[in-house]
Amino acid sequence: MSEPATETAAAQTENGSAASGRAVADLTDSSLYGNRELSWIDFNDRVLQLAEDESLPLIERVKFLAIFVTNLDEFFMVRVAGVHDQVDARIDARGPDGLSPVQILSGIAEKVTELDRRHAQQFSEVVRPELAEHGIRIISCEESEAPAELMERHFREQIFPVLTPLAIGPGRPFPYISNLSLSLIVRLHDPDLDHEVFARVKVPKEVLPRFVEITPNTFIPLEEIIASHLDVLFPGMEILSHDLFRVTRDADFEVSDEADDLLQAVEDELRRRRFGEVVRLEVGAEMDPSLRTRLIEWLGVDEVQVYDVDGMLDLSDLWQIAGLDGHSELRQTPWTPLTHPAFVPGPGDHDDQPDVFAPMRTRDVLVHYPYHSFATSVERFVKQAVDDPNVLAIKMTVYRTSDDSALVPSLIEAAEKGKQAVCLVELKARFDERQNIGWSRALEEVGAHVVHGIPGLKTHAKAILVVRRERAGVRHYVMIGTGNFHAKNARLYEDFGLFTTDRQIGQEVANLFNTLTGYGHPARQRKALVAPGWMREPLIEEIERTAAAHQAGEPSRIAMKMNSLVDQRCIEALYRASQAGVPIQLNVRGICCLIPGVPGVSETIEVVSVVGRFLEHSRIYSFHRGDEHVYYIGSADLMPRNLDTRVELLTPIEDPELRAELEDTLERCMADDTFAWTLDAEGAWTRREGRTRCVHRELMERNLAQAAAPAT
Repeated sequence: MSEPATETAAAQTENGSAASGRAVADLTDSSLYGNRELSWIDFNDRVLQLAEDESLPLIERVKFLAIFVTNLDEFFMVRVAGVHDQVDARIDARGPDGLSPVQILSGIAEKVTELDRRHAQQFSEVVRPELAEHGIRIISCEESEAPAELMERHFREQIFPVLTPLAIGPGRPFPYISNLSLSLIVRLHDPDLDHEVFARVKVPKEVLPRFVEITPNTFIPLEEIIASHLDVLFPGMEILSHDLFRVTRDADFEVSDEADDLLQAVEDELRRRRFGEVVRLEVGAEMDPSLRTRLIEWLGVDEVQVYDVDGMLDLSDLWQIAGLDGHSELRQTPWTPLTHPAFVPGPGDHDDQPDVFAPMRTRDVLVHYPYHSFATSVERFVKQAVDDPNVLAIKMTVYRTSDDSALVPSLIEAAEKGKQAVCLVELKARFDERQNIGWSRALEEVGAHVVHGIPGLKTHAKAILVVRRERAGVRHYVMIGTGNFHAKNARLYEDFGLFTTDRQIGQEVANLFNTLTGYGHPARQRKALVAPGWMREPLIEEIERTAAAHQAGEPSRIAMKMNSLVDQRCIEALYRASQAGVPIQLNVRGICCLIPGVPGVSETIEVVSVVGRFLEHSRIYSFHRGDEHVYYIGSADLMPRNLDTRVELLTPIEDPELRAELEDTLERCMADDTFAWTLDAEGAWTRREGRTRCVHRELMERNLAQAAAPAT
């Protein structure tokens, strides 16, 4: 922390101004803000710590090793690529933390190098030997006990036909290396011409298993089999040396919303994504220095972009090992999501088709994934709407969904039945663009209304609206979620979904859909908060009202749960509330740019991150002022992109029982001492050591108990 901020804060504490709420510290001081990119790396460090946690079942640690790699890949493709763009354009853009793009790249390289070292060490020295102890062997060709002729036959019959060696030399320039591809670089000697040449061989792990099963549960990495048969690929040549490398390219892109055909424009950009600039080069740590130098020259990268990796490259393919059949003793006890008690079939329901609408007419229902079933709540909600002759329209947002989800097929069926089916598909949902393009075309072919949102904004709100004709008139049935309508993720991601027939909420969601499909800007609503334009200010006002109530002597508290906390204005508001003495609890799974525990600035703020069995994904914003309790849930994190350049939706939770459920979840998250880390005033995360509380275990147990309780 910088000296001026420390002195000011210390003086504030000494003269008592923090208690009176008169802020003295400069809340724009860069020492009060963490860097977004470096904070994200700290999150991936927490993922790696789970891979290193020997109290976890072995296969679970294998999964975390794979997740660490896929997380890091996306980070480089998007966030690091953006920082490189700033450097290349000589734009000295600095955030609240005050770091320049060059300083950020240097910090990234330093942190990632150390994490890569730990990751490689954990796999080679701990996980790989432990797998072998349990009969799952990942070995080299030299260690294989299989007959040499078996290996030779497998190579010639299964691998050799899909290999394409590419020479590098006069008249043969260095080939294009696709994003995230794993390659062998080979140095050869031509005895006839007496000179050295080079070649690149792509490891075809997109079409062949990365780990080749030579004998039952004994695997050899595909690249090692290729490397041991280079003489077959290069007959008559002397193999001088070889090593592995992997390239990560800029996969971020911008599509002009002015394009006449947005869908075609996104498809064009997807094709161009393959040719993005190189942002990272991973090489084997033992690579010949001269070969390494040539690769750097051929790819046109700087030394700061080169990462020397001990052991195997690209361990994202460990998902293959994690997915092996059997070995239940090496896994966590599986969890099967439960049907929410409100949606359990009643006496008049068919077992497989309960009436979801009836409970919603009685009271609001709050479903909590993955503890509750996505299939028997969201998917059943839409399917019932499709089958109900009184339903006039179904409207839904799609940001990310999965191949096995029944939602889009249900919407297609609704259109075929003549209902008004409206789907707002976000084509620019990063890395899900191709799937969303496919869904868009399938919906359009059956006559559904497909819209791609407001120009300049991504649609990130999670909402489904069902319009039903009833005796008293038309009723709106609404589902508002904190996460994507993604069947697979709903078994792994922790999220909330509100099912309501509240008249005002229904009208406001209908207004939002009309804005998104027609012309206009998201308007200020009476209950819901909608971004951009009407989310940051209302949340800041809630913070300020809570601070004022605390100063007036009312019991007050702020508790928030989110994925990321980056927005400077929101952080400043929380700092001011802390200076006023408000107890503030923040459960931030990923990026956190707020620094807690700073004297005179954030002494009353506690920041906890839970990273464990399920991916914490829900957003909850709660404010307690005496007898007044305000709760919001929805799609938005406190980040500039969410508040300024995305369409987001937060809905109030007004039912006291549902508020109590949210409060219970917040309390369990903050009390977790098994998979929780605490952020300190120096910006360091420390894992709690108690191992007596675990939010995921407790919520599974709570929901099992509720399911077993007699119906009332």
